[in-house]
Amino acid sequence: MPAEACRDRKCPFHGDVRVRGRLLEGLVATAKMSNTVVVERGYLKYNPKYMRSERRRSRIPAHSPPCLGVEEGDRVLVGECRPLSKTVHHVVVERRVSRGVD
Repeated sequence: MPAEACRDRKCPFHGDVRVRGRLLEGLVATAKMSNTVVVERGYLKYNPKYMRSERRRSRIPAHSPPCLGVEEGDRVLVGECRPLSKTVHHVVVERRVSRGVD
């Protein structure tokens, strides 16, 4: 639970959005939209023809409640929820590590 309170209806702590499904961790790639961030996750996909793994990434748009204060470069935990807009189906639940601190 964040120390700061907000009046956001789409906040999982102070609003009416319930987190259900998978929890994913990733890095905030962009935070240019209002109350929405793009979380990037890297993973490996095995290629059996060449017997090697290739790097891939997925970019997940997620709602960012103002009470968490998420910025670009932060490592966050996002949870699956009901559709909040046309493309947003996840919400930021936790801010794990701030930018510049690893």
